[in-house]
Formats: sequence, structure tokens, C-alpha cells
Amino acid sequence: MSLTHLQSFVAVAEECHVGRAAKRLHLTQPPLSRHILCLEDELGTRLFERTRQGMRLLPAGEAFLLHARRILAEVDAAVHTVKGLTASRPGG
Repeated sequence: MSLTHLQSFVAVAEECHVGRAAKRLHLTQPPLSRHILCLEDELGTRLFERTRQGMRLLPAGEAFLLHARRILAEVDAAVHTVKGLTASRPGG
């Protein structure tokens, strides 16, 4: 599971639409759709219901969204911590 797949999942979940999520992530729709399909395949369950209006989270997707957001927030916090340590050191 990659951070890119998690970021893609969160964007689609928040936008409820692959096209809008792709635009937000500066991607085209086909790779974004592949990210979602790969993630669903890896998890062994569908995360979204595909509708004519867009995408709707299924219960598994709702549960996974909480974890995906937390994981991405932790990665962001780790990056900020390391950059902060590096910037505060002489020569950093």
C-alpha cells in the first residue's frame, strides 16, 4: 500500500467524484481509478459504490477513511519534525 494510493483514496472520498479528485491531485482519471482499484484489490473489498453522479463510500470505505487520514497526518507530522530538527541544527 503506497502513500499515493492513500492520498488518492482520501481525495476521491472527499470529492465524491473521480474527475474532481483527479483535478485536485493534478492527475488524469485513468491513473486515479487504477489507484483506487489497486487499493480495493489489496484490501480485498470495495471501498466505493460507483454511481452515475460519482462515488459514494461504502461502510468499509468509511472505516478506512479514518485510518487513511490518520496515516497521512502522521507522515506529514514526521516530515515536519525531521525538517524542524534539520533546520535547527548548525549547518542544517
